Amino acid sequence: MSKILRKSWTRGELILAINLYCKTPFGKIHYHNPLIIELAKYLGRTPGSVSYKLANFASIDPSLDRKGASNVSKLDKETWEEFFNDWEKMAFESEQQMIRIYGESIYTENEEIIPEGKYKESIVKTRVNQSFFRKMILSSYDSQCCITG
Repeated sequence: MSKILRKSWTRGELILAINLYCKTPFGKIHYHNPLIIELAKYLGRTPGSVSYKLANFASIDPSLDRKGASNVSKLDKETWEEFFNDWEKMAFESEQQMIRIYGESIYTENEEIIPEGKYKESIVKTRVNQSFFRKMILSSYDSQCCITG
């Protein structure tokens, strides 16, 4: 009987997966999701593998009130901690990698692609990577206002 060899996830792949996890509502983490399919293609993995990895992140996400999958590796936990302990740096790094995969088409008309840095000069200071944060929050609240619904 032959054994199936599994390709281990790298830190870089996990950073991309966390980025997608943050912007994907829990109910849309499945292998039919076009963004999961596209990321899987880029990573040389199956959509099922990528969606399962996102479900693994759900099990270590302290903000989630549901259970995800439970096959979390040590590297999964380390990369998750790295991402959320240095939010600014990792959000920027992961967004730059996502642009390389999906192109600038991942941004809507109203979103800007902002170079590295924490602020840009404007009439007011605006957070860099706001589009990442916005997509993550909308995903968390099923695209509805978290206060009024």
